[in-house]
Amino acid sequence: MLVDSHCHLEYKGVIEDQQGVLERARGAGIGAFLNISTKKSEWDQVVGTANREADVFASVGIHPHEADKHADLTRAELLAATDNPNVIGIGETGLDYYYEHSDRETQKRLFRMHIDVAREVQLPVIIHTRDAEEDTLEILTDEMEKGAFPALIHCFTASAEFGQKVLDLGLSISISGIVTFKNAKDLQAVVKDVPSDRLLVETDSPFLAPVPHRGHPCEPAFVADTAQFMAELRGQELSELAAQTTANFKQLFSKAAL
Repeated sequence: MLVDSHCHLEYKGVIEDQQGVLERARGAGIGAFLNISTKKSEWDQVVGTANREADVFASVGIHPHEADKHADLTRAELLAATDNPNVIGIGETGLDYYYEHSDRETQKRLFRMHIDVAREVQLPVIIHTRDAEEDTLEILTDEMEKGAFPALIHCFTASAEFGQKVLDLGLSISISGIVTFKNAKDLQAVVKDVPSDRLLVETDSPFLAPVPHRGHPCEPAFVADTAQFMAELRGQELSELAAQTTANFKQLFSKAAL
């Protein structure tokens, strides 16, 4: 069994045929899905899908692109949203300085709020970071000193140095279909060295379809292609990598009833 540890089942490219997408993934051996939210207006829909589908789980959070639109979000609102038994993670949250869609200070404040709630309820923080390694690491280091919390870097594309530092802090790393791209040699080198007990796999559907599906909307079924590529890269059998990444998902997202 494989787990798609990060997908957007409510997004265009998936939502039009959500049941078909899920059935194709199940047929490809995907046994669980973490449906990720990026803004408050999505929470009910994301959680609703998890309530309806036994193998789908949900996160609640605010993507850094949406930070300005959620500047008044309260800690109490985020905390209350974690009460649902199918909400197993907080995010995605983090910092994105590539597009500058939101004020950096607002991004940082909301990122810390997510971490604070995660520390209280001990749900993993699902972290998005792009062109913001220094500030992301500073916040993670500072917040870890206040008290440990579970977390992972999703869709990892950062430097090897950043990867080692977040691993040293106790985080896990999730790999998307980007690892299959021809120009992803640096990422491929990182993936070879990630400790086996800290590695997860994802699609980020409907984005970032792996080879051989480039140019098409990404589906959770394609996590099998990414996992196969990763297994070959690491010199493993697919069954071994599937078992390990699934065990890692269960360990990190311990609230999931798997």
